Amino acid sequence: MSVDRSTVVRVAHLARIRVADEEVDKLQGELNSILGFVEQLAELDVSDVEPLTSIVPIAMKKRTDVVTDGGIPQKVTMNAPLAEDDFFVVPKVVE
Repeated sequence: MSVDRSTVVRVAHLARIRVADEEVDKLQGELNSILGFVEQLAELDVSDVEPLTSIVPIAMKKRTDVVTDGGIPQKVTMNAPLAEDDFFVVPKVVE
C-alpha cells in the first residue's frame, strides 16, 4: 500500500496536525515505510502462537464476590450533614 500527497494532507487534517507543504513529502516517505513494515508483519505465520496477556505466566488473584457494608457505616456517615440509620439523607430531586 502506498500513500500519496493528498492522503498525507487528509490524514494530517483528520489528526488536527498542521503540516507545512515542504514537510508533506517527508511525511509521505515515513508513512510509506511504516505501512511497508506493517505489510511485512502481515506476512508472518502466527497460527501456532497463542495470544499472551503477559510475558510471565501469572494466575490472577481472585477474591470471593461478597456484598458487605464495609463494617464501618457509622464512620462513613459521621461527617454527613444529615444521616439516618447509617444512610445519607438527601433532598428529593425527582418530582
